[in-house]
Amino acid sequence: MGAVERLTQISGQIVGKPTPGGVEKLLQKNPDDIVVTAACRTALTKAGKGALKDTAAADLVAGVLDALIKRSGINPTLVEDICVGTVLAPGGGATEMRAAALIAGFPDTTAVRTTNRQCSSGLQSCIDVANQIKAGIIDIGVGAGVESMSSQYGPGAVTEFSELIKNHKQASDCGVPMGKLSEDMAQQLGITRAKQDAFAAASYKKAQVAQEKGLFKEEIAPLKVKFEDPKTDSVKEVVADRDDGIRPGVTPESLAKIRASFSKDGTIHAGNASQLTDGAAAVMLMKRSTAEKLGQPILGKYVTASIIGVAPLLMGQGPWKAIPKALGLAGISIDDVDIYEINEAFASQCLWCAEQLGIPEEKINPKGGAIAIGHPLGCTGARQVSTLLYELRRTNKRVGVTSMCVGTGMGMAAVWVAE
Repeated sequence: MGAVERLTQISGQIVGKPTPGGVEKLLQKNPDDIVVTAACRTALTKAGKGALKDTAAADLVAGVLDALIKRSGINPTLVEDICVGTVLAPGGGATEMRAAALIAGFPDTTAVRTTNRQCSSGLQSCIDVANQIKAGIIDIGVGAGVESMSSQYGPGAVTEFSELIKNHKQASDCGVPMGKLSEDMAQQLGITRAKQDAFAAASYKKAQVAQEKGLFKEEIAPLKVKFEDPKTDSVKEVVADRDDGIRPGVTPESLAKIRASFSKDGTIHAGNASQLTDGAAAVMLMKRSTAEKLGQPILGKYVTASIIGVAPLLMGQGPWKAIPKALGLAGISIDDVDIYEINEAFASQCLWCAEQLGIPEEKINPKGGAIAIGHPLGCTGARQVSTLLYELRRTNKRVGVTSMCVGTGMGMAAVWVAE
């Protein structure tokens, strides 16, 4: 390939311009493809109220990793590294997540680490493991994510800024609460409350229909946990196998009655923003050649990913920048994608990004998103991979994207192909 031709191709990738035959190339199967052989998640339950409220983050990880081993049927001694995305765990959760892997049945030869890139931590863990495999550092790994917002969310989760940071305008913007900056963005861009409530109601409706049809069952690994009943203070064992944030009968009209959260005349409220939730998810990754040698089933393959920074006060616009970048790297266009799993941190930012990119509503979160099922910060990115691949397979579609905005002003996206 000549230098001019290569520069033209790179330029096209940077701006999200598809390359000739992009989809056809994407669907080809090669021995070095990084494939997903198993993926699952816990149920997502309300922080402070749901079935998982008394379950530690490490216990959630132990449960989902145990389920991953059983689903894949793999010998756990073959797994060389596990990366767990988590945002709120003290000390980064490194010690407890190593312990969780041992409880799940992985040997002491399986290494474990954690990562934190805010709301994209679960996706970052999957991408890190995929890239380790691609680079030849490991053959088999697990990308996972977890958050116990019941036990670890609150004022103490944010470090107090130093005077140096406080006195720097853009740096200090990193500390603006996401609800406030999302409200400000909605006001500046004219994203009306009516539009946000309609988007949120649609998310609830899609999730309700999916739950009633049993469409989440394939991705959910039931967990038996201890639950303290707040009414009686008695402790009992329950099985968490159902997302409990999904509410039937939510309409734009019912959402219109909820008081705004961040300003008297604001547009954002508890009903059109993501729910505080507990949960964990895990994804098994390896090369296609390895999967075929071991007789592992292949759910899909990882293609590429992007990460990009935006102004801290425009945090919600991250997917608008990250998605075209990822598509460009994959050599495909917006229209080539069958399903987009875009995290619904707030209805305002999610619908705005989708509109700016020209993504049809029916392609976005077909089983509902974080507004309806919740957003356990470190878990969401890994959870989306599971949700996406199972839905692509169920509907006989192929190409999907997972994406989210990221606190402090970033966006991340990844391209996947179902098989």
